[in-house]
Amino acid sequence: MNSSPVAAEAWTRPARTEAERDVRHADRMADELRHLNDRFRAATGVGERDRVLDIGCGSGESTRDAGRVAVAGSVLGVDVSAPVLERARHLTERAGLHNVSYLAADAQVHRFPPGHYDLCVSRFGAMFFTDPAAAFTNIGRALRPGARLVLMVWHSPERNEWYTLIRDAVGADATARVSADPFAFADPATTTEILAAGGFTGIDFTDVREPVYYGPDTAAAYDFVTSMRHPQEALAHADAATVERAHRRLHSALAAHDTGSGVYIGSRAWIVTARRG
Repeated sequence: MNSSPVAAEAWTRPARTEAERDVRHADRMADELRHLNDRFRAATGVGERDRVLDIGCGSGESTRDAGRVAVAGSVLGVDVSAPVLERARHLTERAGLHNVSYLAADAQVHRFPPGHYDLCVSRFGAMFFTDPAAAFTNIGRALRPGARLVLMVWHSPERNEWYTLIRDAVGADATARVSADPFAFADPATTTEILAAGGFTGIDFTDVREPVYYGPDTAAAYDFVTSMRHPQEALAHADAATVERAHRRLHSALAAHDTGSGVYIGSRAWIVTARRG
């Protein structure tokens, strides 16, 4: 592979706009999480008359999945990214789902109709609240008594090869500088405490092991990974030599996972279920 400095700049150069980067990444997530999403969709148990709230819905794949089942109900997808929600609306219109809508809002503080929803779902969208206890207290108010909560969150970093692969490529010191923590709900005891404080009971965890899909070949996988916010933040202030070394390590690691029919990397997640008390 060509390891010129121009190629290595993929780590640090910004997308044309942050919004374009977020939309592009959201589109790729559907492929990345295809196996995990199958497990999550089965766990949600959406009913045909359910009123569903989808937190951190991104471009709306899980929202549309719920909408296809809740044919006599309704589904609201909530996310803080307006550009990504525009993409969700476009895909939903194209799918012909008239029971699905979207809201640009922070679920931690937004005033939802009290006691309105039968089910709240969130696929990798619940880990980034600044105050998770306050967020789930607020979300809990939006659910009727006995309503279900189904989350998919990442297991610990050491049990997610997709993360350790990137961490080892960019270096642990650089990774420590990344602002968001995708593993904030990795510890069941901590997560249980947060949900219980929000009024949820019957909290349970199911361990899920499925690979993530990074693309049909090494080149596509490298393009996807270098578009992620995580590695871009990690190396934003690195010197050219550090970036070049990271470029080489990442390409080698991805090539080692190229099966010839796609690049698959190990992951583990929790499916968390609970009920509103």
